[in-house]
Amino acid sequence: MSSVLILADFIGGKNTKTTAELATAAAHIGDVTAVVLAPVGQGAAYAAALVQAPISNVLVVESDSFLTHGVAAAADVLTQIIAAKNPAAVLIASHAFGKEVAGRVAVKSNSGIITDAVDVAADITATQLVFGGSTTVHSKISHGTPIITVRPNSITADLKSVSPTIETLSFDIADNAKKSTVTSSQPPVQGGRPELTEADIVVSGGRGTNGDFSAVEAFADSLGAAVGASRAATDAGWYPHSHQVGQTGKTVSPQLYVACGISGAIQHRAGMQTSKAILVINKDPEAPIFEIADFGVIGDLFAVLPKATEGVNARKS
Repeated sequence: MSSVLILADFIGGKNTKTTAELATAAAHIGDVTAVVLAPVGQGAAYAAALVQAPISNVLVVESDSFLTHGVAAAADVLTQIIAAKNPAAVLIASHAFGKEVAGRVAVKSNSGIITDAVDVAADITATQLVFGGSTTVHSKISHGTPIITVRPNSITADLKSVSPTIETLSFDIADNAKKSTVTSSQPPVQGGRPELTEADIVVSGGRGTNGDFSAVEAFADSLGAAVGASRAATDAGWYPHSHQVGQTGKTVSPQLYVACGISGAIQHRAGMQTSKAILVINKDPEAPIFEIADFGVIGDLFAVLPKATEGVNARKS
């Protein structure tokens, strides 16, 4: 059976559910080997977190260069692993770090690359949603080792318990991967809400909030959801840009997406219309976002959301 590499996804030293999603997609192709790139002394702890996904093997590489030289060092080591293991494909999370690593690895290994896949078939055919999600594309890489980035939340993770074999490897990082140095970094601030790209439920606010996200946040908290925002809301300074959903922001694919006071410009729809279910709350019945809604409420979000929050909280108690 073919072996497939995935780059285990860690944020702030913690394994994310994206790793399990990558492993689930990779298992369509063959046996899954997770690559763990960890700071010195932390490889064992990182590897120990990979126990709920269809992962057969874990390859651990420890180096402080992953902290000091970032993407370049990670791409250099992953390229060396590909040369040593000759996998059928390599799957990486499709976020900013993952796509930069993937691009560098594709160049260094003289391979083709596909980004933002939402599924991967057994024959390594990738499915993508393009033109704002209006068109589905099936594509394959014809040269080198297929490098594919997979959009977080697009695949239902298989969270079965496993006990993978763990192997520690050592590689010298090339000098040309050390030409830039990270002098300082700040981990993302983790509040009480889920990470936007990993949340099962996302409640987003737009221009219709008039800058007041209190009702959006209260409803999100009642559901245990993440909070997102449209570009109009973030450009106006009403909500942090790190929470922007859309073509120029983050792409989300939760089980439920609630759009509050968002008109549904194609820029926003490109970032959320792969959501499994879409609920729209908007007082304009002609808002374009109703075209992709599974459920719609025509009304003022400041009247609808407090009642909805009360209802959810009452059910919980």
